Amino acid sequence: MLTALLVGAIASSALVIGGILGAFWRPPQRLLAVVMGFAAGALIIAVAFDLFEKSFKAAGPLIAGGSLVVGAAAFMGATELLDRYSSSTSGFYLLANILLDGIPENLAMGVALIGKPLTGILSLVVAIFFSNFPEALGGAVGMRDSGRSKKFAIISWSVTAVVLAIMVVIGNAVFSSFGEVPLAAVRALAAGAVLAGLAEAIMPQAYGEGGKIVAIATTAGFLLTFLITQ
Repeated sequence: MLTALLVGAIASSALVIGGILGAFWRPPQRLLAVVMGFAAGALIIAVAFDLFEKSFKAAGPLIAGGSLVVGAAAFMGATELLDRYSSSTSGFYLLANILLDGIPENLAMGVALIGKPLTGILSLVVAIFFSNFPEALGGAVGMRDSGRSKKFAIISWSVTAVVLAIMVVIGNAVFSSFGEVPLAAVRALAAGAVLAGLAEAIMPQAYGEGGKIVAIATTAGFLLTFLITQ
């Protein structure tokens, strides 16, 4: 339990750091895009090795593959509802979007941690840290642009960080009693949701705002995280 809380705190601390920086500083859009691209490359490796590979070995292609697709479809359904009923410029949208991305990611960290030390899921922690940072940084700037105070931005992202850290503990505690096959299905569901978030939001936004240099950043994130897993 303490290890899960530590993992959650490390990964979610990027939200606090990003929120504080974004409250006082407007970073170049290309810089945010480069960090997002790096995070995308890191997440690809983390999802493949820390989540889906273990699910595939434990439950086979039918259960693992089916759960992967269901996880992606569930994420896309949730984002469709969010886009339909909330303005993309509102503070609520910004927070809801990071929660929508972060909840499956952080539950996945808790699940991946079952039976492993922190070093066993280091690639996933690094990947989620780097995906959280630009979202909080850009989100805090967006809140200021919509008329919110610096204090509001810092508190909002700090509270979000606490919520997502708790998700790691919940994922670890709730699913630790699952059998091997159900746990494998949960891992694959989480992997599908994270991959859908990459395809639907992180990678298109990064490339759209950063251009071709994002391809290098994504490759760097992929390579660094792959080396961590070796």
